[in-house]
Amino acid sequence: MPGARRRGGILKPPPSLDEPRAAAERPEALHHRVYVVRLEHPRHPGTRDCYYVGMTGLLPQERFENHKAGIKCAGVVRDFGVELAYEWFDEIPPMTYGEAAQCEPTLADELRDRGYVVFGPTNRPRPTRSRRRTHK
Repeated sequence: MPGARRRGGILKPPPSLDEPRAAAERPEALHHRVYVVRLEHPRHPGTRDCYYVGMTGLLPQERFENHKAGIKCAGVVRDFGVELAYEWFDEIPPMTYGEAAQCEPTLADELRDRGYVVFGPTNRPRPTRSRRRTHK
């Protein structure tokens, strides 16, 4: 079949000009960003810097404003968010959703490794709690 493409061993006809391309065939947009918010958390007053790490498809400033307005917000940012901490994310370029979902916990863990208090996801396994053994 002229113009046909082979995908995964299956011969597929070329997309018709009348039909929109399927979402799976479209390249993913590079518009997601990872961002960091500086927090003034009452449990850590002046002892250690506190941050929140998140990801968004919006501009980071717009997302921060949404947090503060209570729109799809993280409570810790709504209550204790002071400003965006551009020094931690400004050089990270926009990326796909999948890349941002991987980058977000990695950045949060990096900040934890530097000694900061971080609210946000982690790549680290959860510590398991050992069950107390009862003696018979």
